[in-house]
Amino acid sequence: MQIVAKTFQGLEEILAKELEALGASNINIVSRAVECEGDQQLLYRMNYELRTAVRVLVKFFSFKTKHENHLYKKIQEIDWSEHIALQDTFAIDATTYSKYLTHSKYLSLKVKDAIVDQLREKYDGQRPSIDLNAPTLRLQIHFNKDNQCTVLWDSSGQSLHKRGYRVASVLAPINEVLAAGLILLSGWKGDCPLIDPMCGSGTIPIEAAMYASQIPPQFKRKTFGFMTWKDFDAELWEDVRKTANAKIKMTEVPILGFDRDVNAVKIAEENVDTIGLDEVIEINWRDFLTLPPQTEKGVIIMNPPYDERLGEEDIEAFYRNIGDQLKKSFSGFDAWLISSNLEALKFIGLKPSRKIMLFNAALECRFQKYELYAGTKKIHKAEQ
Repeated sequence: MQIVAKTFQGLEEILAKELEALGASNINIVSRAVECEGDQQLLYRMNYELRTAVRVLVKFFSFKTKHENHLYKKIQEIDWSEHIALQDTFAIDATTYSKYLTHSKYLSLKVKDAIVDQLREKYDGQRPSIDLNAPTLRLQIHFNKDNQCTVLWDSSGQSLHKRGYRVASVLAPINEVLAAGLILLSGWKGDCPLIDPMCGSGTIPIEAAMYASQIPPQFKRKTFGFMTWKDFDAELWEDVRKTANAKIKMTEVPILGFDRDVNAVKIAEENVDTIGLDEVIEINWRDFLTLPPQTEKGVIIMNPPYDERLGEEDIEAFYRNIGDQLKKSFSGFDAWLISSNLEALKFIGLKPSRKIMLFNAALECRFQKYELYAGTKKIHKAEQ
């Protein structure tokens, strides 16, 4: 089985490492996705256990085409009655990088027409319905720049960033998959305290606690796309869940979240309670600029406001204050910041030891590491 796990740009290598740990074979990194091979058990495990995947797709059919009529004919070569029953609903999503077939919405309609026309002829004018929100089956059609069209089954259903614990949210919350990616990219292993001093709705602390406690990211989720497939193996699925859940062991490492917004603190606490991590994660009201150190050392991961739209009148001064607070109060920590405001990042006043390009939705960001220590770097190295 050829499987494709989609992710955010910049998280491909981390996702590939996750797949390697699950036992996938022939792993191949592509743009915003990782391809691999595996069996049905791996497909179920990918959906349940991958922290940095947005969707898990299965390659079904592939061919080259440059024309919409040829696309229609090739799609009709498949006997769709073997896959879609009259009582089913389905939806089609298309992406294209072809210079000949350029309109994704039109292409999805063309594929839909090919499927519906075939089924209508087979079933005396009857046909299954389209459901864009919660279809029984979801197809993805991908056209690359070499005119290769690939038909894929979406085994996930809803996007895998929907973990089920976010019952409330603040303005511009960080995506759960991206938050998990930040934690894995930071190199944090759950072996020292982790602090998010601008935690918003609590996503980074929650993802950190789930990772450190080996809680599967889809622990609270009940349905996946593959459950409506004709080859769904309920016994195998239950075995995958039980095996993964048996590894859960609540971490004793401090995981702390702070925010200066009282409403955000309440929301974060509610989300923490929903996932059942209220004894692992501590959420408190506090402005980071006046926050004293909570531990002697640890890792800080923060997603500060990017621009004035999120309430900062002087974003450059705000970032300067972040840098001053890190230098003054958090010696011995490694601090990671993600921001799309590359100019404002310069005002942190610290030299990053690592820079990683990531995308937060459509925003190009930098995820930067600052190693914090007393005195100069030269003195720090001499002490070591």
